[in-house]
Amino acid sequence: QVQLVESGGGSVQAGGSLRLSCAASGYTYSRYCMGWFRQTPGNEREGVAGIDSDGSTSYADSVKGRFTISRDNAKNTLYLQMNSLKPEDTAMYYCAAGRCEVVAEIGPDYWGQGTQVTVSS
Repeated sequence: QVQLVESGGGSVQAGGSLRLSCAASGYTYSRYCMGWFRQTPGNEREGVAGIDSDGSTSYADSVKGRFTISRDNAKNTLYLQMNSLKPEDTAMYYCAAGRCEVVAEIGPDYWGQGTQVTVSS
C-alpha cells in the first residue's frame, strides 16, 4: 500500500523558515519523480518544486531562490526547505510521486494528505 505522509507544517511569521518532510512507503521510491504542490481555498493546486530520480530539480518562479527541494533515497523521504517565507506562501502543501517517464503528461500517481503552512505578516 502506497503512503505519502507529510509533516513539518505550521505557523510562522513572514521572513521565517519551515522544513517540510514527506515519508514515502509502498513503492520503489528512488525510481519516482517527486514534487511539492500547494493549494489555497478556491484555487487550483499548483506545482511548487520537483525533483527527478537523478536529483535534477525545478521550481516555480514564485519560490526560486527561497525554497529548496531535496530527497534522501536511503530514507525514502522528500524535503522542502522554505526560507524567507511570505504571507502568499500560506497554503496546504502536498507531496506527490509520479513515474518520471509519464509524470509530465499524466501527473502524479500518488498524493499525500497535506500539511498546512500559515505565514503571518
